[in-house]
Amino acid sequence: MIYLKTAEEIEIMKGACDLVSRTLGEVARWVAPGVTTLKLDTIAREFILDNGGKPSCLGYQGFPGTLCVEVNETVVHGFPSAYVLQEGDIVGLDCVVELNGYHGDSCYTFAVGEISEATARLLKVTKESLYKGIEAAKAGKRIGDISNAVQTFCERQGYSVVREMCGHGIGKSMHEDPEVPNYGRCGIGPLLKPGMVIAIEPMINLGSKNIVIGGDGWQCRTKDRKPSAHYEHTIAIHENGPEILTTFRYVEEALGITEA
Repeated sequence: MIYLKTAEEIEIMKGACDLVSRTLGEVARWVAPGVTTLKLDTIAREFILDNGGKPSCLGYQGFPGTLCVEVNETVVHGFPSAYVLQEGDIVGLDCVVELNGYHGDSCYTFAVGEISEATARLLKVTKESLYKGIEAAKAGKRIGDISNAVQTFCERQGYSVVREMCGHGIGKSMHEDPEVPNYGRCGIGPLLKPGMVIAIEPMINLGSKNIVIGGDGWQCRTKDRKPSAHYEHTIAIHENGPEILTTFRYVEEALGITEA
């Protein structure tokens, strides 16, 4: 069932979305060669708790971290660990925060030091595809219009789209209906209506679209071990267009760059 939010509920959700955005902005200051992913996870958890929120992922069906940590070929759901970030790595940090009974969800993929030109382009295109998907998220359209916008943009530039993982509705629960795939045909899927709040999250691979899920049932990587990028915003559907509830502004202020 798809839960439509009232204007008042969306206003409450903005608090969780701002906190998750500020959390990623705080963590962004620490992403560098020589830092462990467990250190980044600790910074995120403490920041969320210090600001009155709850780390939604921590303990969710046994998940061990506040952040889903996606280093290089890891697509989603990577565990924080003693792994030390290396020059040339990329690391996606996916975070969900609960505040005042509602959730906010966002992900940003970071370059660790200097990265290859090919990987930098993957990050750029994946981030741009997120905004292509958001542009398609208009009342009266369908989920497939979002999916198709992401897929066609990325595939035309030579990248592949992960099939098994997708975006989702969000609200009082971290994951709600509908699912929001990153591939599909225009004009199919659930109708987009005012009051829907969804997380759009392209997961795009440099090589093949095929993935492997680890024996722990969580950690997912590309089959060919080529890099994967992941960006995510939580958005609300309104009569006059989509509203982005999360922001990359805090991250990019920390990194000294301007949001595209």
